[in-house]
Amino acid sequence: MADLRLGIDVSPLELTEAGTARYLRKLLEHLDGVAVEEYAVPGSSRSAKVRRDLMWYLRSLPRKAARDGVDVLHCPGHRGPTRSRVPLVVTLHDLAVLRHPETFNRWTRWYSRRFLPRIVEAAARVIAVSSFTASEGAELLGLDPDKVRVVPHGVEEPFRPDGSAATGSYALAVGTVEPRKNLQRAVEAVTGTGIELRVVGPEGWGDVGVQSLGYVPDDVLAALYRGAECLVYPSLYEGFGLPVLEAMACGTPVVTTNFGATAELARGAAVLVDPYDVDDVARGIEEARRRRDELRAAGLERARQYTWDETARCTLEVYREAAG
Repeated sequence: MADLRLGIDVSPLELTEAGTARYLRKLLEHLDGVAVEEYAVPGSSRSAKVRRDLMWYLRSLPRKAARDGVDVLHCPGHRGPTRSRVPLVVTLHDLAVLRHPETFNRWTRWYSRRFLPRIVEAAARVIAVSSFTASEGAELLGLDPDKVRVVPHGVEEPFRPDGSAATGSYALAVGTVEPRKNLQRAVEAVTGTGIELRVVGPEGWGDVGVQSLGYVPDDVLAALYRGAECLVYPSLYEGFGLPVLEAMACGTPVVTTNFGATAELARGAAVLVDPYDVDDVARGIEEARRRRDELRAAGLERARQYTWDETARCTLEVYREAAG
């Protein structure tokens, strides 16, 4: 029997196949003890996104949630109401749009500067997916630490060490193809190592000059992780770094950025590099190949600490706090 009625914005499922969508799908799969009312407005065109941002989130969504009598409203992306009669929970995945606005389109920059501070102020609780993101919220949004709860992502099937593996000698890069993923430097770093770089992820914002295999199903992605010499993830900014966790869960050595959320997540289980230094990224790739067995064991141990069941359990606690 459900003991809490949740209203949740599922619009990110319409707009992306990236980390926010995975987070939302897994959260919905693992929530227990909750009656869920899903809210969304269809449409992925530019005009539909603008109408959704300015009309639906700010007016229609909070009114509908109040009429439906849900106990708490969760907006799991970076869009939401600035006023809500229903207790509001917002998830912050990162604050790259404020820290590195040049890597986002004009509309996203404008909307985030204008509305994101008001959205988190209106929230009864804010979920940050890492301690790094929580600290960014305090610095860039003036977020009250008393209402922030750190709830990391999880990992599960099919991301495991046993199973089919892709063939070939390659390093793997995973993520939306956009400037802050730093893929051009990853390509340069792999050059001369004798292996190729395979890039997986949907097209994003900006022409970064990198060819991607696009979105692939999870079982294919897991096979790509398992077959890779290493994951190369020199992102310039991350709020969590889900591919790092997925790669470790598959037993794949990881090369990632030496600051921010990816360094927090890796914590001794990956090779950390300066993402602005191509030579250092190249050095990290060679080190990961050399230390493969050691990093595989450390990564598997680290990944076991993160499950979607635990993510859902902690999120449910946040809902109950918000609902009072």
